[in-house]
Amino acid sequence: MSEAKTPTPTPPGDTYKGWVFKWTNYIKGYQRRWFVLSNGLLSYYRTQAEMGHTCRGTINLATATITVDDACNFVISNGGTQTYHLKASCEVERQRWITALELAKAKAVRMQAESDDSGDDFPSSSPRITQGGGSQNSEVQSALRTLSNKVEDLSTCNDLISKHGSALQRSLAELDGLRLTGEAGDKIRQVTERATLFRITSNAMINSCRDFLTLAQTHSKRWQKALQAERDQRVRLEETLEQLAKQHNHLERAFRGAAQANASPDNKGAAGPGKGEASDEDDDNEFFDAMEEAPEFITVPADPQFHKRSSSSISGLNSELCADDQSLNEEPLAMNQESPSQELVPLKKRRTRIPDKPNYSLNLWSIMKNCIGKELSKIPMPVNFNEPISMLQRLSEDLEYHELLDKAAKCQNSLEQMCYVAAFAVSAYSTTVYRTGKPFNPLLGETYELDRKRESGYRSLCEQVSHHPPAAAHHAISDRGWTLRQEITVASKFRGKYLSIMPLGTIHAVFEKSNNHYTWKKVTTTVHNIIVGKLWIDQSGEIDVVNHTTGDRCHLKFAPYSYFSRDVARKVTGVVMDKDGKAHYVLSGTWDEKMEFSKVMQSSRGGENGTEGKQKTVYQTLKARELWRRNPLPDGAETMYYFTALALTLNELEDGVAPTDSRRRPDQRLMEEGRWDEANAEKQRLEEKQRSARREREREAASQRTSSQSEEGAPHDNYLALWFERCEDPITGEEIHIYKGGYWEAKERGSWENCPNIF
Repeated sequence: MSEAKTPTPTPPGDTYKGWVFKWTNYIKGYQRRWFVLSNGLLSYYRTQAEMGHTCRGTINLATATITVDDACNFVISNGGTQTYHLKASCEVERQRWITALELAKAKAVRMQAESDDSGDDFPSSSPRITQGGGSQNSEVQSALRTLSNKVEDLSTCNDLISKHGSALQRSLAELDGLRLTGEAGDKIRQVTERATLFRITSNAMINSCRDFLTLAQTHSKRWQKALQAERDQRVRLEETLEQLAKQHNHLERAFRGAAQANASPDNKGAAGPGKGEASDEDDDNEFFDAMEEAPEFITVPADPQFHKRSSSSISGLNSELCADDQSLNEEPLAMNQESPSQELVPLKKRRTRIPDKPNYSLNLWSIMKNCIGKELSKIPMPVNFNEPISMLQRLSEDLEYHELLDKAAKCQNSLEQMCYVAAFAVSAYSTTVYRTGKPFNPLLGETYELDRKRESGYRSLCEQVSHHPPAAAHHAISDRGWTLRQEITVASKFRGKYLSIMPLGTIHAVFEKSNNHYTWKKVTTTVHNIIVGKLWIDQSGEIDVVNHTTGDRCHLKFAPYSYFSRDVARKVTGVVMDKDGKAHYVLSGTWDEKMEFSKVMQSSRGGENGTEGKQKTVYQTLKARELWRRNPLPDGAETMYYFTALALTLNELEDGVAPTDSRRRPDQRLMEEGRWDEANAEKQRLEEKQRSARREREREAASQRTSSQSEEGAPHDNYLALWFERCEDPITGEEIHIYKGGYWEAKERGSWENCPNIF
């Protein structure tokens, strides 16, 4: 490792930069990082080149403590959430950094105190400028100019009163010296007394004006300082955006050059782009703007000869293929031809609207800037960033397109059934495209039932079975021949620029008629533009849908958004293969709109992929047909959190539900009604109640702990789920919670004695 370069001292108040060694972990030890001290914030980067796009961490010195360990080491901490163990190359360099940090901290504390005293709402260190910031600055400037003019007028009046008051006093003194007698003398004395009263009153007014003038000048300086800080921050943001634009332009040129080089026959076997430096302690699961990737396979229209050959063997094959293809296409028609006696009609008219979302403005960055690197479920968040449903209700939304499982249950061919199951796995993400709000974290023991047996033939139950880590168990069963179950644990990390949400757990779908058992996992959800810009959501990763009964498999790929891609956004592709690896169907579409399938007639190995030197498979397919399409959003969805028709009904009050049901949660209900201040207060009460209950459980467990109770596999929260039991999954071998029965029977009896009081 090269020697660290000593930072060049800069005048107080300016940016201070330089190389410092930072402790990472026991494997890597101290690593050299580029630190920047500016505006009371200490940020660091892996290299100087990263300053334009990737900040590895930031600490606010206004609330930080600075301690010196020895000649070269020093520590900066803000109370436990962020601690930097740093080492300079020499004692002189360490002292320079300590001096600069202490000066910056004193200035940050002073600026914060002045801002609090003046009651300003202009954050001098907020890195986000809202829309309309320019008009706000213009209004402040106009107000300052008007105030300055009024103060000057007041000062002029002050001078005139003093001048004329003094002249009047002199004239009265001269009249009093004339020694007039009689009535004239009495009049003179009356005028003198009134003039004296006028002088006293004028002096009082002058003193008040002087106090006002001093106060106005003081506030004017503070406003000017805050306004200047906003201007400087805007300039820095504009410079950062300019650097990003230049970087995008540079990457685009580099990509085009690489594409041309790969297209050349001479460069057919050239190596792909090199990998960067090894991942840092803050780099895990980091997402960048993805480069356009070469597809794993290519589809082309099938040769017309497949439809024209007249030989008996080929005709028989064509008839079988066409029959399979037709069965997929006509499945909805078959469902609509059921007898009227079997038709399930809704017995309850459900709501189609909820109260409009209030227009409360709140800066997300102001809350999350100190939460970088933390688990999202452990961050206390106001309801302003939530949507009025819980994670259990969001999990129940996976059944938005349950009819895909209904169709799959009727399929005779397992490969056709796989197409519907794969489409169902994709359809679960269609409800998230505009949903940037965070669902409420369920309380331990909270449940949610979705009873659509009379309308759609299925019943669904969710229960929060663990709090740390948060885990929810879900079980749904349908009269139309399928069962769906899952236990999902959400791991989430906030990385400053984006928020990554990684669902952990396996989803199971079992079909009663064929006994086919399917499993798959969820992909990663990423929320972009946390700091600046409009929030948007992307889904990326791969899913393997496996039929454990037949060995069939469908590999789905969710392409991440790419600035350089010429392909359709939110694209999903997949291939359905049998246990021998032979492809039968190709799936394509987008996770927010629709999925299509194409029957594979023939496959062959094609040309090489220039990036990796691998051969791509070419599939000859029949014309693509629609497998699934997203339902349109209700009218006015933009004012109702972009809820779907099903989501609008999830929090609707129903009789007979358990006392632990999410519909009964008071903070969630208050938020739906638009009473956000009350919802925030209620949310804090419920969270404190849950913490108290957990401390009580831990005390009871500590007093009753024995060697048999501390064995591996005990629940994390010392909590036993009410409707689910923990056991080993026979398919995956995972320790999960599976529905043990009894909920719907308890509902029929109205017997909820065993339900805890969590609200």
